[in-house]
Amino acid sequence: MTAPEPPTAGRAPRPPGRRPGQPAGAARPAAPAGRPATGARSAPTRILLADDHALVRRGVRLILDGEPDLTVVAEAGDGAEAVARARAVPVDLAILDIGMPRMTGLQAARELTRRLPHLRILFLTMYDNEQYFFEALKVGASGYVLKSVADRDLVEACRAAMRDEPFVHPGAVPALVRGYLERVRAGERLPARTITEREEEILKLVAEGHTSKEIADLLVISVKTVERHRANLLQKLGLKDRLELTRYAIRAGLIDP
Repeated sequence: MTAPEPPTAGRAPRPPGRRPGQPAGAARPAAPAGRPATGARSAPTRILLADDHALVRRGVRLILDGEPDLTVVAEAGDGAEAVARARAVPVDLAILDIGMPRMTGLQAARELTRRLPHLRILFLTMYDNEQYFFEALKVGASGYVLKSVADRDLVEACRAAMRDEPFVHPGAVPALVRGYLERVRAGERLPARTITEREEEILKLVAEGHTSKEIADLLVISVKTVERHRANLLQKLGLKDRLELTRYAIRAGLIDP
């Protein structure tokens, strides 16, 4: 049996993975364009922040921009502006106050989920209220955070939303569950929606003091349509005039007293 031929003197074995003719120590070819390097950090979550108080927005922005994975890229002072900004600027997450002029956060969320179904939505609110909480769930919100604990909970709520996980302020859960169970024991249900979404929009604008012409311009409808909705509101709610509509809007949380 013939013995194997010994390696040529002075020629070192080629390291695994090195091509013939490639010099020792040469770097491997770069990964194809578009493939992220191992361990590369993803881009930060782009956030739209909507609140009608500039000081609140400033404080919340300081909290969010202090995190490496979160960045505020757009702000809005009311619900209608929030919808417009979300359509103009690429955003991943909208943080909305509930009580805002022209269009509430709930109204804005309904519009945003229709137009931008992949956008995540969080509510940041002062209202620890079961009706608002369940309305927030109905419009597809990922979370409900109270302003009083925003410095503690908001960052984690943003991250949970981007993981498609729900977030509710832990302190609010017992009260919400207790209120719900009390309703069940009493044979009650959550109040049904009395008015349509369009009527709610018009009610809010009427209560804020806008004329029928101004409302028609804001909603891009005719003055006649505004007047018809307004008459329907008075009839449905059993009210007599603008003053009573305004009082109803305050009780419903559509405007601040």
